[in-house]
Amino acid sequence: MAPERCLVLIDGSNFFFKLKDLRLHKLLSFDFSAFTKFLLRNHTLVSATYYVGKVRTDGTKKTKQLHASQQKLFVHLKKHHYRYSLGYLMKSNSIIHEKGVDVNIAVDMLVATYENAIDRIILVSSDTDLLPAVRKVKEKGKIIEYVGFSHMPSVAMVANCTESTLLKKEDLQRLVLTPATFRSTRAAVRPKSAKLH
Repeated sequence: MAPERCLVLIDGSNFFFKLKDLRLHKLLSFDFSAFTKFLLRNHTLVSATYYVGKVRTDGTKKTKQLHASQQKLFVHLKKHHYRYSLGYLMKSNSIIHEKGVDVNIAVDMLVATYENAIDRIILVSSDTDLLPAVRKVKEKGKIIEYVGFSHMPSVAMVANCTESTLLKKEDLQRLVLTPATFRSTRAAVRPKSAKLH
């Protein structure tokens, strides 16, 4: 049986806060290449994308620090052959809300499905706003695999996706890089030449 063509999609904010629950949220120390290999098993990577709201600076020290940290994350993601797709952040009643990220994820899911660019979508997100896109992917005969966290899985995503993988803390601890292992991350999983439009 030929390896499946896979799309890896990570909802960045969702991912960060689930890792934060486990005290593993230092993303600059996270081995995204090893994570991709873990998710792919023996399948073929078409593309891996990390979705997040873009931090904009307003001249304050806090936003400058947040912006600088996000830029470092983007560099880290590129080293591990991840694209990043940006939504935006909107402040309302002193609370920051992320907008546009779920739309970007859904669009990429549907484009890949309708263009027959993939066989399987590996979705690292517990956002139930994505369920309409999930159902459409399944209707088109593609595999949609939900990747969640064992300490807080989404029952709705488990029920609606073709397959589910629930990450345990011990799985993730092995993916946190120590200073000595940063030099060995060159052997990252590279996407095939096929591109999504």
